[in-house]
Amino acid sequence: MAKDGYIYISLDNRGTPAPKGRAWRKSIYRKLGIVNARDQAMGAKEIMKWSFVDPTRIAVWGWSGGGSMTLNLLFQYPEIYSTGIAVAAVGNQLTYDNIYQERYMGLPQESMEDFVKGSPITYAKNLKGKLLYIHGTGDDNVHYQNAEMLINELVKNGKQFQMMAYPNRTHSINEGAGTTGHLSQLYTNFLRQNCPPGAK
Repeated sequence: MAKDGYIYISLDNRGTPAPKGRAWRKSIYRKLGIVNARDQAMGAKEIMKWSFVDPTRIAVWGWSGGGSMTLNLLFQYPEIYSTGIAVAAVGNQLTYDNIYQERYMGLPQESMEDFVKGSPITYAKNLKGKLLYIHGTGDDNVHYQNAEMLINELVKNGKQFQMMAYPNRTHSINEGAGTTGHLSQLYTNFLRQNCPPGAK
């Protein structure tokens, strides 16, 4: 990416397992998808002020939880992000496995509003940028139903996007001849076309 002329940055939002103490880690309890997304967006806003950064070409990408973050950033902060690539993302926290989701969100029957507020599907209607959504139909972690629910919400709201489903691939989307290379080329091409690299 650096050779192409991209500036590639990774930010730690509150809740990440960085060695910053218990309060940092626990601050996202029942606020997953809200507090951590806002931290990322505010970090991006500061980066946009740098003289060598083109604020019209801010892209974000992620896989699994990072894919969910990508969706939340594109949908909740459409004025910041022009392009996003979300792979194997949780679109709706209510359909994700309880051993993970309830660790951060509590029980749905006790905090339903928090589950809804933190889910990308709630904000899908706000999409303005370019989105590439990728999911394996045999995902063994984030059920493919997540993808279908999100797609229906985007369609309902007239939002255009690109979608790639990899048949019978799991969460890692690496099964089958040629899959890894195909996936890499897919998101590389999408990024180059929709958020071109190079100097400001």
